Amino acid sequence: MNDCVFCKIIDGSIPSKTIYEDEKIKVFMDINPVANGHLLLIPKKHIKDITELDDENLIYFKNIINNKITPMLKEKLNIEGLTIIQNNGYGQEVKHYHIHLLPRYQNDNMETRIEKENIKNVDLIYEELSK
Repeated sequence: MNDCVFCKIIDGSIPSKTIYEDEKIKVFMDINPVANGHLLLIPKKHIKDITELDDENLIYFKNIINNKITPMLKEKLNIEGLTIIQNNGYGQEVKHYHIHLLPRYQNDNMETRIEKENIKNVDLIYEELSK
């Protein structure tokens, strides 16, 4: 998709600070990080969201995160954990499947931005979901 910013990063027409790349994926620094070492993992093939992602690639991405990216972040940035986020539909700014890898550090005070007053009682939500 020629209008996709991530496809342009893959083809090199938009530069990126790439930290890992192979024939299937590219992992690069997020230009608007919310943590030191915030990375994006994207497939080189344009896939809109998780509904278009096959199991083989999902397992491949997981293995890259577990066996290459996490050990590198632990060694080089001394991370103590990793939050993995993937949005679909509303909240997905770029409509090209991507995984946010957010390094976690003790006392980083990272919080979600969800307004707590908008969260309904768990029992009410369970009642809706279990109908």
